[in-house]
Amino acid sequence: MTFPPLKRRLTLLCAPLLALGVTACGSATVSTSSFKGEAKAVAQAIANLQSSATAGEERKICAADLAAAIVTRLGGAKGCETAIKNQLTEVDSFEVTVRSVQVAGTKATANVRSTKSGKTSLSTLTLVREDGKWKTLQLQ
Repeated sequence: MTFPPLKRRLTLLCAPLLALGVTACGSATVSTSSFKGEAKAVAQAIANLQSSATAGEERKICAADLAAAIVTRLGGAKGCETAIKNQLTEVDSFEVTVRSVQVAGTKATANVRSTKSGKTSLSTLTLVREDGKWKTLQLQ
């Protein structure tokens, strides 16, 4: 079985962090005020991920913000923490806006706009409800 180089796999698995432009030394806030109900809970989960990343809390990101499938693919809790710590040191600060949220049962998608150095990109984050909380699953 052949695997892509480790750095590429980490980048793909940490794509939700890249989409949000998280960093240990920058700051950005995600507003949840325009959402209601479960959509607000999804936006809050993205805000929590942003906050954890900004604070450099890789343990919290792996335990509370990322879906179990991502943590498992990164080698469990310790592997996840190492991958996230490495990722946080490589990403600059961004501005992040959650533009819309769609919820369908235990899955949700959020359209996110991030701006870095004047360049805007649009992404879709997929979240999944695990243990009563919304957790980031992947970037589309």
